Amino acid sequence: MTSGEAEVSRRLTSGPGTLLVWLYGVMVVGAVSRSAYQIATEFDRAPLAYALSAVAGVVYGFITYSLVRGGETARRAALVCCVAELVGVLTVGTWTLVEPSAFPDATVWSDFGMGYLFIPVLLPVSAIYWLRRSRVRQGDTD
Repeated sequence: MTSGEAEVSRRLTSGPGTLLVWLYGVMVVGAVSRSAYQIATEFDRAPLAYALSAVAGVVYGFITYSLVRGGETARRAALVCCVAELVGVLTVGTWTLVEPSAFPDATVWSDFGMGYLFIPVLLPVSAIYWLRRSRVRQGDTD
């Protein structure tokens, strides 16, 4: 690992990065446990909603892992996933407002994450900012 990668690794999980890891970890537990229960007990009621909640849980898990792992490659992968997460939240959030009948039950991203105190829409924005800010600059060794 180069000194620049060591710096990115340290910076991704320090300061605000620690809070992001914690929040993403909580969202992994919430989304995965909710979707696992719903898929196991009532999948036929709202398969799209429950599948989207499972996808959200997987995305949250990958971002959490990438933040903890650190390094420039993990930072870039987490950044791509955060952008995809934001697109998903905005798409599903808009879809649930425009066509509520498409979702007989809520997803993690329904109504822009209102059931989760809007954390699903605020978290990727915060993470994108943090990941862009923590980028290693050419020749920056501090």
